[in-house]
Amino acid sequence: MREIEHLIDTLTNHTWDTDATGPDTHAALELVLRLRNIVEHHAAVLIARLTALGVAKKQGRTMRELLIVMGCAPAVASRLLRVSSGLGDLPRLAGHTADGTISGEHADAVVRGITHIRSRNGEPLSDDQRQQLVTDLLAHTFSGATPSEITNRARELGNELAEDSEVGLPAAEDRSINEFSVTINEPKTGGDGRTIVRGDLDAVIGEKLHTLIDAFAAPRPEPDGSPDPRPIGRRNADALERILDAATTAADHGLLPGAPRQTVLLTMPTNADGRGVLSFTGPVSGATTSLLACDATITDIIINDQNVPLAIGQDDRLFGPKLRKALIVRDQGCIKCGAPAGWTHAHHITFYSHGGKTVLDNGCLLCPSCHTDVHHNGWDVIMGDDRHPWLIPPTSVDPHRRPLPAHNRRTMRLDDIAA
Repeated sequence: MREIEHLIDTLTNHTWDTDATGPDTHAALELVLRLRNIVEHHAAVLIARLTALGVAKKQGRTMRELLIVMGCAPAVASRLLRVSSGLGDLPRLAGHTADGTISGEHADAVVRGITHIRSRNGEPLSDDQRQQLVTDLLAHTFSGATPSEITNRARELGNELAEDSEVGLPAAEDRSINEFSVTINEPKTGGDGRTIVRGDLDAVIGEKLHTLIDAFAAPRPEPDGSPDPRPIGRRNADALERILDAATTAADHGLLPGAPRQTVLLTMPTNADGRGVLSFTGPVSGATTSLLACDATITDIIINDQNVPLAIGQDDRLFGPKLRKALIVRDQGCIKCGAPAGWTHAHHITFYSHGGKTVLDNGCLLCPSCHTDVHHNGWDVIMGDDRHPWLIPPTSVDPHRRPLPAHNRRTMRLDDIAA
């Protein structure tokens, strides 16, 4: 311990020569990075020891939680845990991490690679097999491969073993290696609050996903007949939202056996100037709060500055079954793009948050994508004298902002109305 404390004091007080040459600075950086690798090795060894002693469990925490409390970022805590659990079975890898020739990220890739290969083989690896596989992955590491490339090599090796094994499955059919993660880029750690989705799925789940995404992501023309301006990535994301809305509605009506009845909650503090807070992803703008007020799959809760609920799911906020049927009869689908009525939200033309009433003449149907355009991208909706909704495009679409009829009445002309 004293040696470590002395090293910390030495490094803390060390300053670098500002007149050093490029080669000298480069060599110094190499030493610092090697030192960093050695420190990560010792961290992994100590984590393995703490795990064996059950220290985190005695504190009522997981080891990952303890590492986060000690100052590790969540991703770093997970990586250190994986490496600490793998070094004991992989002495050659441990030797290279101990002398700092392999970074923690590369060591993690090797550990995850061996774990993946084991799962693909369908039966325990022999000592000889494990040594050969570690040698292969280390060779790739020292050849300059990135952690991602090491992972890809491990997949290749896993496929080869699965083909030779009587119990192994082709990679496309092996559910044991499926992965799916949903993470939030937390604003409190410098993120933008967006959600990041990553997945690696077998052929069957992939086929189901492709089928639904393809069905919901078809391009739809703009009100003036021009092509759908959304890029494929945006259309796929909009399709995912429709799938989630459909699943939420089905679960709420008991149509998904065994599915828990979960509700998306939007809390609206009375002192937040109309801005709401979502349970998982955090604060949203006033415009998005107004948009969500139209969504029947979301429950809104108004709270005071002491976090005490004042009102829950106001009944007059949502268009009930009878009103929604009337909207469907009149609008037939999304008034902007013509998406089927089953994909749409019932939108308050005068926002509910601005005093708009939940009545037929203050409502219209908008799909989630077009609903966003109305709340965020400059499109307006007005109720015409004919008691049908009309769209007012932003100046970026039409500098004169001429009204457009709803999609189901798009053959109409303004001259016809005047006549």
